Amino acid sequence: MGKIKIRTGRGTGTIEVDDDPKKWSGDEFRKIQEARKKAAANRMVHTGRGTGSRKLGDMPEPKARPSTEGMTRVTGRGTGSRKSKNKGTS
Repeated sequence: MGKIKIRTGRGTGTIEVDDDPKKWSGDEFRKIQEARKKAAANRMVHTGRGTGSRKLGDMPEPKARPSTEGMTRVTGRGTGSRKSKNKGTS
């Protein structure tokens, strides 16, 4: 198991993570981000193209990903569609 570099902040920065995809994508990464946010609650972050600022602890918590069960999914270059199935997640 090695390390990989992933891009952060509009491609201007990098961080090294283990090559396990659960650590840098999906629900596992969301938990890691939430822990980082709680650890740096008093840090100021810039918003709105750098024109505003607020404390990181005052930012709202991320919402859970909504279920896509039963929604129409477009297929084949936009020529076909089908209903989404529930995979048991979320």
